[in-house]
Amino acid sequence: MAPNPSRLAWLDALRGPAALAVALHHSAWTFIPGAWAAVDRRIDVGTWGVFVFFLVSGYIIPASLERRGDLRAFWIGRAFRLLPLLLTAAALALLLGYAGAFALHPGLGRRPLSVVVLGNVTMLQELLGVPAVINVMWTLSYEMAFYLLTVALYATRQAHRSAPIAVVLAVLGVLLGALLPRPVISGRADLLAALLALAAAAVVVATARARGGTRAAVAVAGGLLGLALVVLGSRIGAWQGLVILAAMFAGTAVHRAEQGTIRWRWAVAAVLAVLVCGVPAKDDPGWAPALVLATAFFAAAFALRHRSFPRWLSHLGVISFSLYLLHPLLLRLSPNLPLFFLILVPLGYLTHRLIEAPAQRLGRRLSGRGSPRPVTLRDPAGT
Repeated sequence: MAPNPSRLAWLDALRGPAALAVALHHSAWTFIPGAWAAVDRRIDVGTWGVFVFFLVSGYIIPASLERRGDLRAFWIGRAFRLLPLLLTAAALALLLGYAGAFALHPGLGRRPLSVVVLGNVTMLQELLGVPAVINVMWTLSYEMAFYLLTVALYATRQAHRSAPIAVVLAVLGVLLGALLPRPVISGRADLLAALLALAAAAVVVATARARGGTRAAVAVAGGLLGLALVVLGSRIGAWQGLVILAAMFAGTAVHRAEQGTIRWRWAVAAVLAVLVCGVPAKDDPGWAPALVLATAFFAAAFALRHRSFPRWLSHLGVISFSLYLLHPLLLRLSPNLPLFFLILVPLGYLTHRLIEAPAQRLGRRLSGRGSPRPVTLRDPAGT
């Protein structure tokens, strides 16, 4: 076991298994559905993986923004981190779909091309009733809503309130669960979907360019838009959607407690609120164990964060986005389960090296990340 010098190596050690868990979930249902049904009744491995991702994003994304102290750099970094591979994978999915080697969502052909493009490029398609080009892209919609909320809190100097926000979102999910079990934004509202996607894009541009009170006002509007989209447009219902947001803010609360900006009891309360309100959010025997075990896995890795992790595990974390986004494209091209993973991991390394890494380097140059502005994360209230 060789030591990894990065103090955040434990996050990569979480990302790799999470991506492989999602890939295993989908590939096992494809290749060994009978055997996997018995597993899925006990734990939804795919849900386990995505909740690990959500907790990791909650932990690191606000910290990254506050460390740089620059909304322009934040949005450029996110765009160059996600969009190059996403657009490449989406183009490949469309080519494979037209060749009959990949099952595209049947609704793609029934919606205007402009709406499909806007929904998928802004990564909000899941909350706009727009079909995703690749099914696993649904998690990116909640990530994008979280970014909008995070930017709003940062711009209004309320970022330290992540723990109470997590609790409020989790409780709100329970209250709205019975009222909004299905999305209010329907899959046929083309004009509304296009306008909302454009509004989100405008918020990103404006918060990256504006200053002072204007930037804060636009950021608040963007945060409210992100929250409204989760409440009204979540395909899985407002309860599960808000629990996802709460989980990300709980991850943020853990980071703040680690840094000493809030007390640990607030972070623990945030995590417990997610579990208490999230466990009954879905009537599926595999859901609750997945949610609990994802939280336990995150907690265990956090407890071991000062120890060394195997380099191969950290490397898997580095290529986790490639593994996550590309594995659905391989399902129709691979003959069996072992060969599927033997192809997927080298492919992930290749696409990370050729697409992700160069794009991230370009994003860093464009955002001027060579001289980050130090910021204070201390909560003046001391809570």
